[in-house]
Amino acid sequence: MTSSSSLSRRSFGLAVAGVSIALATAGAAFAEDAVRTIKIATAAESKPLSWGAIGVEPQGYEPDVLKAINAKLPQYKFVMEGAADIAQETGLATGKYDIATGGYYRAPAREKQFLIPEAPIGASLIKIYSRTDSGIKEMKDLVGKKIVPVTAGGGIYKFATAWQEKNSDYKIEVTASSAGIPYPDRLKEVENGKYDALVLPSNLGEQTVIDQQKLKVQASEPVAINETFVLIHRSEENKALADGIDKALKELKADGTLAKLSQKWFGEDITAYMK
Repeated sequence: MTSSSSLSRRSFGLAVAGVSIALATAGAAFAEDAVRTIKIATAAESKPLSWGAIGVEPQGYEPDVLKAINAKLPQYKFVMEGAADIAQETGLATGKYDIATGGYYRAPAREKQFLIPEAPIGASLIKIYSRTDSGIKEMKDLVGKKIVPVTAGGGIYKFATAWQEKNSDYKIEVTASSAGIPYPDRLKEVENGKYDALVLPSNLGEQTVIDQQKLKVQASEPVAINETFVLIHRSEENKALADGIDKALKELKADGTLAKLSQKWFGEDITAYMK
């Protein structure tokens, strides 16, 4: 009788253990399924904003911000990969990617096509780089100066053209070029006098080049400020994702995380120019 009772207790204990293991396994599987993978396209060649070829984990300001966002949204698993600009927006439109980042400005066409959180991820500060003795501080100081050619149809070309239209009393000469000369070389051309000024967004690491190479080149205060945003594939499922990212970005700005990452990658606090 005692032996039979002991056997029954052992059998009961094994059954309970088996049920517990089954429940734990099911719970783990459920938890794993509950975490949604979010595919993100980041800029592949925009150091220090973001860079990293396919198959290489992206680095830079935006990837670090995305990691900080993901830490606040454990229901998602962010998976990032570098992609060319045209591949980013095309992939986002088709749903290949859930998110794209790459210093994107908010625009009516994008607002119609994608979900865009209210809070910006960063800011693009357009500055004038000139020799320290140039006296150049703002756009009107570029009258009669030789400006480094800008990419035809690019953001700086559009900015300079729009500025000229609004300030017709000041005639500046902006030439377009398709030559892909690296900006560190352009900074040297400013220092040696080939050009008087270079107009560029300051998030490309210019100040690091100036400091490391001890160039006698200075940056002006921003002559234009454009906040940059996360673009999200438009779908019902992604509305909660967009809301979560918006909330996370506001918290990261408030607690100083964005400022810290900005100092790390750009050498300046771009959040001072963000709303």
